Amino acid sequence: MKFIDEAKIEVIAGNGGNGSASFRREKFVPRGGPDGGDGGRGGSIIAVADRNINTLIDFRYTRVFRARPGEGGRGADCNGKGADDIILRMPVGTVISDLLTGEILFDLAVDGQRTVIAKGGKGGLGNLHFKTSTNRAPRQFTQGEPGEERELKLELKVLADVGLLGMPNAGKSTFIRSVSAARPKVADYPFTTLAPNLGVVRVDIDKSFVIADIPGLIEGAADGAGLGHRFLRHLARTRLLLHLVDIAPMNGDTDPVYDARAIVEELRKYDEALYDKPRWLVLNKVDMLADDVRAQTISDFVRDYGWDGPVFSISALTGAGCKELTYAIMAHVSAIRDAEPDNPEATPAADAAPQEYDPTL
Repeated sequence: MKFIDEAKIEVIAGNGGNGSASFRREKFVPRGGPDGGDGGRGGSIIAVADRNINTLIDFRYTRVFRARPGEGGRGADCNGKGADDIILRMPVGTVISDLLTGEILFDLAVDGQRTVIAKGGKGGLGNLHFKTSTNRAPRQFTQGEPGEERELKLELKVLADVGLLGMPNAGKSTFIRSVSAARPKVADYPFTTLAPNLGVVRVDIDKSFVIADIPGLIEGAADGAGLGHRFLRHLARTRLLLHLVDIAPMNGDTDPVYDARAIVEELRKYDEALYDKPRWLVLNKVDMLADDVRAQTISDFVRDYGWDGPVFSISALTGAGCKELTYAIMAHVSAIRDAEPDNPEATPAADAAPQEYDPTL
């Protein structure tokens, strides 16, 4: 299945049915009075987060969703039938924003979360509601309210505990293959990863975390160069970033320290919040270094880079050091999970519409 993480859609809720102006006419009932019913409620359009869906491809080709209007009221105090709602199932992690203003309206961060993205119009009132002691034959009724219409932008931010960050060909895909069952494409040329990949790393029977691999970043990514800037949003929900660095580049003119600093600078330009996330330095491809210079090369890199955080040396190809790294990640992620509420509730943006749909409205 093709990975689609952006889509633009138009949602049109149904109009409410009109109320009825009717009078009771039966034999032997000369003054039956008003009996016009109310109009039915227009159909709403509801988004539901579904963990069984992992792409927005369904919304790439079907872009307009229109709910049916409610039925009009009828005589004999018969109310019109309300229209059925349209349910749109979206991946967990979908952010819904207004296409014109860019305002974030809803964030579907929890499986099963429901939100009304376009509310159907209320039905009109029949003339039965306008009967009074002085107006016994009212002919007034009200029109149904129009349903909401919106142009929306959908953006998928995958839910992962750990995100991989690095230059093209740093070994991110090889690493995720080494520690999980994910099988992204691996080759000896850059930009083999064209879409995010997710892998579940199982440390024990009941201990696991999700790791996300995005296309490699290059200098100038924040300004649109390369592919990685399109997928940096997928790192927004992660608890930890792993900055993978090729410590033994095949090209002798490549400076790993310069490349590492360039990646961090692109991260800072893109999003300060992402830049401030916990980040570990992972020096990959240590198997390409001779035994007698390996320790010195690693020490020189850390000194020149000026890094004072956690450092791990691994070989994603041979698996050396990967097990120790996954155990450290699991401990870090578990500590964060323990500090979080048991059932975190995702909330809509400020001034957004209610999350739960009330069928009585």
